[in-house]
Amino acid sequence: MSAELAIRGAVIEALRGDMALMDRLNGLFDGAPVRASAPYAVVGECLGAEWGAKDVDGRELRLTISLHDAGPTPGRLTPIMARIDPVLRAALAPADGWRIVTARLLRSRVARSGAEAWQAVVDYRLRVVRE
Repeated sequence: MSAELAIRGAVIEALRGDMALMDRLNGLFDGAPVRASAPYAVVGECLGAEWGAKDVDGRELRLTISLHDAGPTPGRLTPIMARIDPVLRAALAPADGWRIVTARLLRSRVARSGAEAWQAVVDYRLRVVRE
């Protein structure tokens, strides 16, 4: 299995396994949902690039997670965003032959996505190696 698919699946499983996170969400989706009620999270695109050495098969992945909420302020998104980082950093167990060696937040942003809606997006760089 490709690193992108294996690690993406492992990240989704780790996020769904975090009760502190899931208690704040109405759902966590693999890709854009057809129908969802706020607040919810979406694991979006996962871009991969070569990252390895002579004897190490590695990939550098860029993974996007977006959070969606309705309301006049983005206040409910703050504690949800705070849970993502520790979950990703703890997801070091091998997944289909790939293991995360580093997980680093690249950037995050919060913006309106409608008259009464907010979206927070976090982009991570995950470096993974084949076990």
